[in-house]
Amino acid sequence: MSDLTPENKLVALTGATGFVGSHILDRLLRSGFSVRLLARDPARLAHRDPTVDIVPGSLDDTEALRRLVADADAVIHCAGLIRGVTRTQFDAVNAAAAGACARVAREAGVERFLLVSSLAAREPQLSAYAASKRGGEDAVRAEAGGMGITVLRPPAVYGPGDREMLVLFRLMGRGLAPVFGAPDARFSLIYVEDLAEAALAWLTSGGSVADILELDDGQPGGYGWEDVCDAVSSITGRRVRQLKLPGGILSLPAALNTAVGILTGYDPMLSLGKLRELRHPDWVSRTRDSPGIPGWKPQHRLVEGLLKTPGWRD
Repeated sequence: MSDLTPENKLVALTGATGFVGSHILDRLLRSGFSVRLLARDPARLAHRDPTVDIVPGSLDDTEALRRLVADADAVIHCAGLIRGVTRTQFDAVNAAAAGACARVAREAGVERFLLVSSLAAREPQLSAYAASKRGGEDAVRAEAGGMGITVLRPPAVYGPGDREMLVLFRLMGRGLAPVFGAPDARFSLIYVEDLAEAALAWLTSGGSVADILELDDGQPGGYGWEDVCDAVSSITGRRVRQLKLPGGILSLPAALNTAVGILTGYDPMLSLGKLRELRHPDWVSRTRDSPGIPGWKPQHRLVEGLLKTPGWRD
């Protein structure tokens, strides 16, 4: 497969109204690619570059997906569900829709397909979300045919526009770090603009990219809670105290959230599945298990990324 350069090349993108997808869209446009988007609510993208082609529709609309991928040189599937309770909820978006998007892309003759998955897919037994992300990877590979497939598994993503990690960083900026699960847990992080750069590098790298690629910000061995506290403290000049929460303290609210979610359709962030993810001791990306993306290198460790992230400091 040849490298993709911006001249007269069309990229089809899902998830452009989301946190990660919006950054990928901006990066593609700055690089000169033509972009076509799928959007349930096109008005949310009205402020974007007027050259962007927007296909109204949802992920379960096969005809809309076909219009999205028609004549595209590559597809980046970034849409996903992060809040929910049941496996059915998560599978509909993270697994079935991913497979459907890959199928119509293959049928349209698209040569390359990028799935932005999650590091959670490495541990599908932990939660419905994690299982659905693994299911999405399996579905996309099953539909690949001769289409080149790459799966990106980013760890926790933060940066401008984030709402999930921002809550934690706000607390830490005020001097308090709630520690969930094992105090010695290790985890990787990535700044959202570095993830967008990885997607761009994938586009321009030809076919020499691993099937599944776990990403991070280049921090060897990931971070521990003490490392994150030190990074925040170095910016704010304020000591960050760790509040080590007992293992069972969140079990009751997580169980209640899960029950209410099942009964009412409410989509909580903290569910029993999410709690199992939080308690998992190893979310360090295994970046050395694959050759990486040619031309891509993360530019932001945690301190540099936090300095560019608005809204968490008083």
